[in-house]
Amino acid sequence: MKKEADVKREVKKILDDLGAWWFMPVPVGYGKQGVPDFIVCLNTRFIAIETKYGSNKLTAWQERQIDGIDTAGGWTFVINERNIDGLKPALQAICQL
Repeated sequence: MKKEADVKREVKKILDDLGAWWFMPVPVGYGKQGVPDFIVCLNTRFIAIETKYGSNKLTAWQERQIDGIDTAGGWTFVINERNIDGLKPALQAICQL
């Protein structure tokens, strides 16, 4: 993987393989700042996935949104090229709860 788009492509593949419903919100206009890259519904679970590459870190807005989702009972992941191999098993485990 050479860029964040590569990480996103792999996340899409994983979500499709698992039969998840997902979308990627477009951050324009009146939307909320910092919403994660992927909003997912998988086996009745609300999941949000933020993708990063290299040394990129969460912004303050992204941290606030992730904290809000966690507080509301959703599942959140920050995925990059180093930890993407753990995403599919983690999602499968969530579905078993």
